[in-house]
Amino acid sequence: MRRIHCQLGFLASLVLVIHAGLITEPADKDETTAEHYLKSFYNLTDVKTVFQRSASPLTEKMKEMQRFFGIKVTGTLDQETLEVMKKPRCGIPDVAAFSTFGGRPKWQTNKLTYRIVNYTPDMSKAEVDDSIKRALQVWADVTPLRFTRIYRGTADIMISFGTKYHGDAFPFDGPGGVLAHAFAPSSGLGGDAHFDDDESFSFRSSRGFVLFLVAAHEFGHSLGLGHSNVPGALMFPTYSFRDPGRFSLPSDDIRGIQSLYGPNRVGTPIQLDPKLPTAPNVCDPGLIFDAVTTFRGETMFFKDSFFWRSSRSRGVAQLIKSFWPNSPDNIDAAYENPVQGKVIFFKGRQVWAFNGNNVEPGYPKLLSRFGLPLSVRKVNAAVHDKNSGKTLLFVDKMYYSYDERTKKMDTGYPKRLADGFPGMTGEVTAAHLSKGYIYLYSGTKMYMFTSNSRRLLRVMRSNYFLSC
Repeated sequence: MRRIHCQLGFLASLVLVIHAGLITEPADKDETTAEHYLKSFYNLTDVKTVFQRSASPLTEKMKEMQRFFGIKVTGTLDQETLEVMKKPRCGIPDVAAFSTFGGRPKWQTNKLTYRIVNYTPDMSKAEVDDSIKRALQVWADVTPLRFTRIYRGTADIMISFGTKYHGDAFPFDGPGGVLAHAFAPSSGLGGDAHFDDDESFSFRSSRGFVLFLVAAHEFGHSLGLGHSNVPGALMFPTYSFRDPGRFSLPSDDIRGIQSLYGPNRVGTPIQLDPKLPTAPNVCDPGLIFDAVTTFRGETMFFKDSFFWRSSRSRGVAQLIKSFWPNSPDNIDAAYENPVQGKVIFFKGRQVWAFNGNNVEPGYPKLLSRFGLPLSVRKVNAAVHDKNSGKTLLFVDKMYYSYDERTKKMDTGYPKRLADGFPGMTGEVTAAHLSKGYIYLYSGTKMYMFTSNSRRLLRVMRSNYFLSC
């Protein structure tokens, strides 16, 4: 065992802790949860009572956290803030843009060794070996760093799987909590990465945690990177599935690691995006959503390269490609067919079908698969009613009805929007169905209709479900 005497205190502030599941404390413990969250992740100190809104340290730390996640800065524990606190996340301090640990620790050599001490039973040894090798190669591709595996002795990066108390001062907490942690470059534990073997790891499947993705994130910390507040960056605090076979390191992470080690001078230079995407303010009263759909019990709102969820993580944008890696950005319309377990995206004359995160074989296809005339260049909005089996496709001020069971367009269509949905005057820009009601969006307004009689009940702002 290596000596860790004076290193352990320093490394305690640098340890990475990725949470795999949501916090599930009862509502009456929300204030205690918030205080614990801010103490753990934002260095909150000197709070004498459990939760005092007037307490300056707590208020300022709350604002700091809200600014990082891009939500409304109130300094109070509102619902939006609590939802973010319950998201999967890392345990080191959050720092805007790409970041390095305090003091910018880095390895003083470009030739590093790694050793896989043991294995998880969730995967074959060959799969673990391959996942670790590719995760390190992610960083070698863009820097002068080179990694050599050793099979005995002490490596710069020691990689192990363990549960509960596993040899350092940061015990794992069983399934559904901490996923892994890693240490910044230094002697002792520096660079090491530990994975909680009470979690379920996988080679490629989105049903478990893809070891390659988790390890690539961990090794970013092993090399000296902190967190990014850019959604979709590998070093963003939360885990999100993406197709490991199509993974490429985002520009934000490249800029971060190259600030420490410089670029890879061998091979074809990697072109960085000149500008990183910036998420729109979902509470902007002038925001017009590109599409809205339900998905596995949640309602998702799309704009440009991003989407938001209504049932959790309110106000927190995620990149569309971080969840659906093979999807287009700036989609025109979307709907869920829960009977088939699919979500459908439209863009221009093409259609994508996804089963979970994965695109269905043979997609994208042309709009003509729905029986739409060739004159239709795009679908503005779509909504599916699982009870009738019909999907409504909105095009300009007309709409079509597609029968999912027969795979044919219903006769008598298209119909005028004003005839089918009295009270709608403009074009439909997005649509979704929830609890027996059809919600049609037109610009910044949302119209609520009964799904059977199509009677207009209310007119609301388009971001009503996002608690703005």
